[in-house]
Amino acid sequence: MTLLVAVLAGFLRFFRLDQPRAVVFDETYYVKDAWTMLNTGVERNWPDEVVSNGQVMPVNDAFAAGDTNHWLATAEYVVHPPMGKWFIAWGLKLFGGASNPMAWRASVAIAGIIGVILLTRATLRLFQNSSVAVMAGLLMAMDGVGIVLSRTGLLDNFIMVLALGAFLLLLIHRDQARAKLERAFERDSQLHNASWTPAWQSRRAQQQGKPARMLLNARGPIVAFSWARVGDVVLLGLATGVKWSGTYLFAVFCVISVCWDAWNRREVGYRPWFRFGLLRGGILSAVYMVPLYGLTYLLDWITWFTHSDSYMHDWALSHPHEGALWLPNTLRSFVAYHQQMWTFHTTLDAPHDYKANPLTWPLQIRPTSFYWEKLSDHPGMCSLSPQSQCVAAVTSLGNPLIWWTGSLCAVIAIGIAIAKHGDWRIWAVMAGFLGGWLPWAQYLNRTTFTFYSVVLLPWMVLAIAYVANELRKACSRGTWLAIWWAVIGVAFAISLFFYPIWTAMPVPYWFWRAHMWLGSWI
Repeated sequence: MTLLVAVLAGFLRFFRLDQPRAVVFDETYYVKDAWTMLNTGVERNWPDEVVSNGQVMPVNDAFAAGDTNHWLATAEYVVHPPMGKWFIAWGLKLFGGASNPMAWRASVAIAGIIGVILLTRATLRLFQNSSVAVMAGLLMAMDGVGIVLSRTGLLDNFIMVLALGAFLLLLIHRDQARAKLERAFERDSQLHNASWTPAWQSRRAQQQGKPARMLLNARGPIVAFSWARVGDVVLLGLATGVKWSGTYLFAVFCVISVCWDAWNRREVGYRPWFRFGLLRGGILSAVYMVPLYGLTYLLDWITWFTHSDSYMHDWALSHPHEGALWLPNTLRSFVAYHQQMWTFHTTLDAPHDYKANPLTWPLQIRPTSFYWEKLSDHPGMCSLSPQSQCVAAVTSLGNPLIWWTGSLCAVIAIGIAIAKHGDWRIWAVMAGFLGGWLPWAQYLNRTTFTFYSVVLLPWMVLAIAYVANELRKACSRGTWLAIWWAVIGVAFAISLFFYPIWTAMPVPYWFWRAHMWLGSWI
């Protein structure tokens, strides 16, 4: 079933992937940067206009027409780390080079498919039910933000899939640590004196349908280290090497994982769970996770270090008395470059037609128009309405059912977890909200866009899956199947309706206008 869901995701992402044959939105930065990195090792500047086929034209038009070698010798000032652009560069290498627009977008499309697979498996591990897992995979496969960001050569899809891979590894670590604690408790309880839980805890356990726990005055095993956690840190280090927003995900994921370890220790029956689980476990985890995270991030910049003409590589030589003087020159230049990037990111307030308040992202109030073009002829569906203006559009707008229902389910899920006197899985659902969305609340005056919310998409779907799983347990199999097919059927119909304006299909203007349900979508 996972593979069937992946096939659907692949079709929706690769069908007409070379369209539009134009540099779309921020592809002007990332695709051209990736192409120069593939050819020279670092990002290069480009002229605004070039002479191509005997005509003076904008460089983006020439690039889209296949004339792709007009970069300049000077290194470009870029404000995002290089890892995401290397992913795009590898797609260019494997799928035919920059003359083929499909190659610009191949790696983001592959990342989108992998993301659907990872979410399906993570949902199955969380809820242990295949129908809920398949529902989650299908919803993510069909969502508009996921589709558009998987068909445009931008960076955000890579953060999403790397964070989702890290999240799945954290779930694997949790399950392995829980099994290790249970085996150790069974062994230790035979060697030490154990006592039953206090009466009030026994009554609560009975009310929740759980057996009364034994308490054991023993430290139990150390579960801070696992190879799954190592993989988690590496993936989050790579995510931060795509965009710095990966740092928030690293912080939130680590805190939640350490809390899970401590709570598992308590649930298994070890009495000193806070001191030995949270404090000691947290310190031991940080001892190797933080340095490994930092090292991975540094390795993302390896080509900057190895190319002497990279941007600001020799800044320290021309500024001998500035910066962190205690560092070697190359690292001093590296730190100065990062200070410049930090200033850019924290002060960016340039006006933009599609600027969107981060608090509105979950409701898709102000989606981003990546591409909109009037066509002179009437190809495709436009032939059915020859009297209407023909247009092609790429609008980064989520499936309204998924995003609006997901926002509601996130609130309902918290209420359910509280009513159940706690559920560790609610933190799995909230992890993406806490690490991928809430930190943006500190940048309400900064220029941000709704398409950044693709990082939140998997957890929006997980919120739906959480509530759906509770419904499944509360109703009959027939009722559950009716709910399942209704949700998938309506979501599919809405996605089918919006798919043309997600993928630049030629459509009559009135058809495009019929999709603008809110005035803020135009």
